[in-house]
Amino acid sequence: MGYMFLFLIGFGLAVTGGVTTIAYMNFLPAGVSWVEYFIFIKGRIEFYFLPIGLLIMTLVIYRFPNKP
Repeated sequence: MGYMFLFLIGFGLAVTGGVTTIAYMNFLPAGVSWVEYFIFIKGRIEFYFLPIGLLIMTLVIYRFPNKP
């Protein structure tokens, strides 16, 4: 049960980070360059949810007990 809960937390963080990263790409048509975009999202906490969530999901998948 604990592994499933951790996996769902990681999944939620990854989805939140991915959606906000894509949503902030709407600044590009407004005239923001790619360099300015990456500088902007580097300062946002939501951007770090994506790699943290992927890391949590990866750890849970590899730590989950396999019982054939």
